[in-house]
This record gives sequence, structure tokens and C-alpha cells, in this order.
Amino acid sequence: MDDFQFASIVVTMIRNAPVLIFAAMAGLFAERSGVIDLGLEGKILASAFVSAGVAYAYQDPWIGIAAGILASSMLALTQAFVSITQKGNQLVAGMAINIAMSGLTFVVAQYFFQQGGRTPDLGEARLAEIVLPGTAAVADIPFIGWLYGSVIGGHTVLVYLAFLLLPVVHWVLYHSRFGLRLRACGENPHAADAAGISVQRTRYTAMLIAGVLCSFSGAYLSIVQSGFFLRDMSAGAGYLALTAMVFGNWRPLHTVLGCLMFGFFGAVQVQIEGVDLPVVGRIPGALIQMIPYVLTVIVLAGLMAKSVAPKALGRPFVKSR
Repeated sequence: MDDFQFASIVVTMIRNAPVLIFAAMAGLFAERSGVIDLGLEGKILASAFVSAGVAYAYQDPWIGIAAGILASSMLALTQAFVSITQKGNQLVAGMAINIAMSGLTFVVAQYFFQQGGRTPDLGEARLAEIVLPGTAAVADIPFIGWLYGSVIGGHTVLVYLAFLLLPVVHWVLYHSRFGLRLRACGENPHAADAAGISVQRTRYTAMLIAGVLCSFSGAYLSIVQSGFFLRDMSAGAGYLALTAMVFGNWRPLHTVLGCLMFGFFGAVQVQIEGVDLPVVGRIPGALIQMIPYVLTVIVLAGLMAKSVAPKALGRPFVKSR
């Protein structure tokens, strides 16, 4: 099974998807409340740097993850203050966070670690993969060994947390009182206000949840995938997550499917790089790296007209008198 390339693509897809799933679920909470969260990219970068730096300093990945949650949450609350309390332009607020974090993380990393804007390798401070019981016993069984050992097992706790988010987020949005209030604030905030719901508090809560969820994307990038922080290592993951959310029409299940789609094409990109393909031969690496972004343009061009965003998305709420 190790020689079967499709098996490698499936495993890589599963390991690529959590970065997008965490960020997309974060954006889902924010935008369902009526706030455009264009700052996902910046929050991913900030949490990736803080998680890696603190994990290296303390040689403990969990302390790093906690620090990343704090950093991303602070950015999310700053964004909420500008967008909700001050009623500023939500697109500008998000882009400002992205641009600021792109430069700030590099400068601070260079100041503390003197390694060209990256952190040292984490080594033992990385999260360990979970080996499920009985993996060795079924390892030699065709397909079953691969399925149990590499698809179901063999991942870190953040991978399982990412996929567990799907039923949790679905239940919160569609079967809880908070989810009802959240959707009401995103669809008709004036009606929600008339019903006694605090639109401002609900949106602040949604942004805080988004900050926490987004921090796991950054922590996964630096503590699990790479083992260090590198400048702009998110490589547009925040924007891809927003695209997956549009693809999924702001629904949890369809959004996760969109994330898996991007994870699949990212895995294909890794597989075909440097390989001589029939007829076309070896494709240049630069063209291969374009695949997820070309796909993003195609998805947006084909689905934007069909996607129905929350009606109050991007509109500051002014309480009626």
C-alpha cells in the first residue's frame, strides 16, 4: 500500500485539511454573526509564531498552543472593537491585521531568535502522533493496516479535534440557543435586538470563538506540520479557508468538504512535483504551486453568484431608537 500513490494523497489530504478546517470554522462563526472576518490570515500567522516561540522556550507544545490562543484571541477582540464598537470598515480592519502580522511576526522572530525571521526547530516540543491500539497487529494486512494505521490513526490530537469540530459546530449553529441568536444577528440584527438579544455581545462572542479556533490553525502549522515558524508560512491558508466557506455556502458540512477539496489538491501538488507525467512530462514547480490558487479563482467565479451570504454580513449594527 505504501507504493500506491493515491494512498499517500489521501493521508496527506487528511493532514493538510485541519489548517483550513480550523480557520474556516472560525470564519463561519464570525460571518454568521454578521462580521466579515478577512483577518484569518493574520491570526493564523500570529498564533503560529507565538505557539512556536513559546513551545520552544518552554519545550512544551501545550503551553505554546495556549499562548497562541491568547495571541489570536487578542487580535480577534481588537478586530471586533474596530468592526463592532467603532463600526469601522470590516474589510479594512481584516486586511490591516493581515499586513501587520505579516511584518510583525518576522521582525519579532528576528529580534528574539536571530535566524532570519524564523524560530529554531522545536524538536521534542512538537506534538506527538497518536498510535492507536492494535496498529502493529494489523500493519501487515492489506488495506486494513493502511486504513487503521495511517488514515484513522497516526495523527496528532489537533487532527482529530479538527474533524470533531464538524458535528460540534453543526449542533451549536442549528440546535442551540446561542446558534439561533448568532444566525439572527447575521440575518436581521434589528429583529434580534427587538427580541431582546444583545447584537453587540453576540458578535463579540462569535469573534472570540473565531479567534480561539483560528489559533489552532497557526499552532498546527508550526507545532505539527513544520516544527518551526517561518515568515508568511500560512501561504494564503486564511484566504483559502474563506473560499471554502463560500464554497460551502456558510454551512459547516459543505465548508469542511471544501477544505478537504483544497487539501486534496494540495496533496496532489506534492505528489506530482518533480515527477515525469505522461505526455506533458515534468511540470515546473512554480506551476504546481499555483494549483490551489487557480482552483480558488475557479471556485469563486463559479459559485459566488450561487452562494447566499448572511443578509447583514458586513453591515455595522446601529441600534434603533
